[in-house]
Amino acid sequence: MKVEFINPFVKAAIDVLRAEVGSDVQRGKLRLENSTSSSHDVAVMIGLTGNAQGIVLYGMSLDTAKSIVSKMMGQEVEEFDALAQSGIAEMGNVITGLASRGLSETGFFCNITPPTLIIGQNTTIGTLDIPRIALPLEAACGIIEIHLALREVVQAAA
Repeated sequence: MKVEFINPFVKAAIDVLRAEVGSDVQRGKLRLENSTSSSHDVAVMIGLTGNAQGIVLYGMSLDTAKSIVSKMMGQEVEEFDALAQSGIAEMGNVITGLASRGLSETGFFCNITPPTLIIGQNTTIGTLDIPRIALPLEAACGIIEIHLALREVVQAAA
């Protein structure tokens, strides 16, 4: 996977988390993820189409998701209800939208799909022949893992 794909997502996620949860964000160690099973309680999945194609996942524990939404709403969230789910999905949407703008600045133009929320551990997420890179980010609310399975697609000239 191209490093040009990773950096826009890391920057966008750090910027959004800093703004929404009001804390510093620390990068963890980048790793290649071979498992097709997700260990996260909550994951936001968004597809990318265009010159950069594939999926991005933002995975976290249920407590982390509720903590993020609590900070976003300015009040304690006890239950991961429809409103909380919408908030987490929108956070993933905002991060991916900012990252896609960063990708376009490096020459990789893409569109994003609406977010899909996946709730429950041990969900199988197959990226077929696209390798998946995982990068944990740690903030005051907990750990959020960015999973990228992207590839460059050369578009034929019109």
